[in-house]
Amino acid sequence: MPETTTPATELASQYIAQVTGDLETNLKEQERISAEIASLQEQLAALQRDHSVLVNMRQALGVEAAPAEPAADNQSATVPSPRRRKAGATPDGKQKARKATTTRPRKKAAGKTEAKAAGATKAAGKTEAKAAGATKAAQPTLVELIRHHLAAQKEPRSAAEVSAALSQAHPDRDIAAKVVRVTLEALVAKGQAERTKQGRSVFYTASASEPTAASDAEAQPENAGN
Repeated sequence: MPETTTPATELASQYIAQVTGDLETNLKEQERISAEIASLQEQLAALQRDHSVLVNMRQALGVEAAPAEPAADNQSATVPSPRRRKAGATPDGKQKARKATTTRPRKKAAGKTEAKAAGATKAAGKTEAKAAGATKAAQPTLVELIRHHLAAQKEPRSAAEVSAALSQAHPDRDIAAKVVRVTLEALVAKGQAERTKQGRSVFYTASASEPTAASDAEAQPENAGN
C-alpha cells in the first residue's frame, strides 16, 4: 500500500508545480500586454494633440485644405445585368426576338435614369463643398484675429494673454497657446507686430504702421464733424 501512494503523491506534486508555473507565466504576460496597451494609448493621445496643434498652425499660416470632391463618378457607370434565357421561346426564334426588342429600351431608359441620378448627386456634392468652403472663408483667420487684438490693446501682451483673450472671445475655435506664439513670431518677422522682452518674458504689440482701434475710433467723430 505505501508503494502505490508514493508515485501518486509525486505525480500530484508535479502537476501542482506545473500549474503554479503556468499561472505565474500567464500573470506576467497579462502585465506585459497591459503595459504595452497603456503605452500605445499614451502615444495615440500625444499624436491626437499634435494633430490638433498642426491643424491650427496650418490655419494660422493661411493654408486652407482643399475640399474633398464626392466620389460619385464611380456611380455614373451602370453595369448591364446578364441576359436570361427565356423558357417559352419557339424554335424559329420569333418570340425571343420580340422580347429582346421590348427589354432593350427599358434597359436603356434605366441606364439614363441612373446616370442622371449620379449626375445630380455629384452636383449636390459640389454645391455642399462650395457652401462649406464659403462658410469657412467667411470666418476670420487666426492671423487676422491676433492682429486686430494687438491693435486694440494699449499695452504689450504676452502670447499666453493673447491666447486666453482669443479663446474667451471665440469659444467655438480651438486656439492653442503654442499656435498663437508661432503666429506672433511670424507677424514679427513680417513687420506686422513688434516684440519686446522684459526679463525672461516676451511681449508683443501691434506694429507702428498698423492702425489701432483707438485711433480709428477717434478719427470717426472728426470726419463726421468735417
